[in-house]
This record gives sequence, structure tokens and C-alpha cells, in this order.
Amino acid sequence: MALLGLGLVSCAFFLAVNGLYSSSDDVIELTPSNFNREVIQSDSLWLVEFYAPWCGHCQRLTPEWKKAATALKDVVKVGAVDADKHQSLGGQYGVQGFPTIKIFGSNKNRPEDYQGGRTGEAIVDAALSALRQLVKDRLGGRSGGYSSGKQGRSDSSSKKDVIELTDDSFDENVLDSEDVWMVEFYAPWCGHCKNLEPEWAAAASEVKEQTKGKVKLAAVDATVNQVLASRYGIRGFPTIKIFQKGESPVDYDGGRTRSDIVSRALDLFSDNAPPPELLEIINEDIAKRTCEEHQLCVVAVLPHILDTGAAGRNSYLEVLLKMADKYKRKCGGGCGQKPEPSLNLRPRWGLADLGTPPWPPSMHAR
Repeated sequence: MALLGLGLVSCAFFLAVNGLYSSSDDVIELTPSNFNREVIQSDSLWLVEFYAPWCGHCQRLTPEWKKAATALKDVVKVGAVDADKHQSLGGQYGVQGFPTIKIFGSNKNRPEDYQGGRTGEAIVDAALSALRQLVKDRLGGRSGGYSSGKQGRSDSSSKKDVIELTDDSFDENVLDSEDVWMVEFYAPWCGHCKNLEPEWAAAASEVKEQTKGKVKLAAVDATVNQVLASRYGIRGFPTIKIFQKGESPVDYDGGRTRSDIVSRALDLFSDNAPPPELLEIINEDIAKRTCEEHQLCVVAVLPHILDTGAAGRNSYLEVLLKMADKYKRKCGGGCGQKPEPSLNLRPRWGLADLGTPPWPPSMHAR
């Protein structure tokens, strides 16, 4: 009997330390694995308590929280997160002390702090008040901004070039891509993220145009897409990471202005871009395409291959290729080889005599 009594005491102690709620309660236990599905993607109003099992205030709240959950059953969802065990989930919602109660209403990305009384009656009153507000929001057409997967960011034209990524779409879009990706992990309630948002959006449009879509700017709501946040060790917001094919992601630690972001993106584009193709200028169309449509054009007038032989011609081409690689960001697709003598390019490019190669090559800015 003594052994049995000891076993019962130990069991009771284990339950008290490791959790305040169980599956037999009307309080729904929430974890990082089910929080997104149960709360964020739900149309219901949620009251969520973030607690620690050892916290005296939490222990005193427990019977009142259970009472409120039973009274609100099938009307308002009442949940609880062991934030001592699931610290990442508590951290995402800025939980600093226990218990912390948050109300997830029409905009699940911006929960409100509950500051009312700690009795079952006070909690129920607050829930019904929040429920009335939720209904008013729906009547007014405010659904919380979750349509089309644009979670937590307004769907305006100014953000059209920022690609929203999720746990489900990330690998296919980013990891399987040949392009360079700059990905911002954000939280909707984060002030620094809100300040960055217009700069990120403006940079996305400029980078898309200047790199022809080879460098992409994206955003991940880390409070919703917790698998990604956990995989990449996101601890603060915003966190920006750079993803390149075949390489481990690296943190972006540059400035947060549009120009800073664009500058880094163009450096990445330059580092990853192949050298421009060497084209032999045999007609006006190639001349225009090679030089007039790019910021920088490198033109070399080479001796005839009969004068230098194949080895001589190849040595010239090697120098050209090195120059193309050096200036590839400005050259774009425009590094030219030997112009056809019949073309009237001398006045345009200042070539005195096509029979005498101007070496090193002439460089012409647009």
C-alpha cells in the first residue's frame, strides 16, 4: 500500500508540473504543430492563454479558464499554450510573462491582449464583446486579410512584386530554383517589419526590372509558417536570408532602405550572372542590339584570322572574355567582337582605321 500511495503522489506531481490542461477539458491544447491549423486558419474567435506550469498565477487561473471554456463551448474557441515548453510559439507573439491571454479576432495576425479580470465571468464577457466586434467587422467587409494566401500583408499594387511564400510553396519556388532569392521573414505585429515593408516592396520592383527576374524578393509570415521559421532558426523580426542554388542560406546584414537592398541584389546578380555572349557584329541589327540597348558596350576590332592564325585569334578572345566577365553587370548582353568592315561604324564609335586594331578594346558607354 505504501508503494501504491507513493506512485499516486508521484503521478499527481508529474501532471501538475507538466501541464495544467488535459484532453478531457474544454480547453484546447495548442502547440507549434497545430496552432496554425487550429487558430490562424480558423474563422472562429479564439481566446488563447500562454502559460507556464510552474507559474502560481497560471495555476490559480486554470479553474476559471476551464469554466470559461465550458461556458463558451461551440461559441468561442478557448485554447492554451504551454509557453514554457513551446517557447518559440510564445516568442512569436511577444509573450514576456505568465499568464498572457490574447484574443485572435478578425485579423489573426494582430491578436489583442486581454487585460480584463481573471474570473470565468469576466473572461466570458470579454469573449462575447470580442465576438460582437468580429461580427461587425464581417458586416463591414473586413475579413482580416487572408484571401489569396496573402497572409498579413495588404494586397496592393505597391507590393505586387514581393512574392509571398508559405510552408507549402517555399521549397518548390526557392530551393528548386536557379534564381537568387532574398527572403524576408516577418511578423505582422513587428514595428521594424512595418517600417521595412514599403522599402522591400519598392526594391522588389526595381530588382525585378534590372535583373529580368533573376533575383527575386519574397516574404514569409513567420508567425503563420512556423515550419520555415523553425527550419531557418528565425529568432527575431525582420530576418532576411539570401538563398542561392547549391549554397547554404546566408543572412543579409545590410541597410534597410530601398537603395541598400537594390545594391545588394545587383551584386548578387552580378556574381551569379554568366559573362555576356561575344557577338560578331555583321550587321546593323546586331550592332544596335549589342551596344545601343546596354549601359556599356565593349568592342574589339581584331586582325584578320589569316594574319594572326587561330592561336592569335583565340588569345584575343580570351582577353575579351575576361573583360566581359569583369564588366558583365553593365555590359548585360553587349560585348561585341569584330565589326564587319562594310558597316559604317567608324564615325559612331570613333574608330580611325578598321585595319588597325585599337587594343585594348574600345569601351563605349550608352
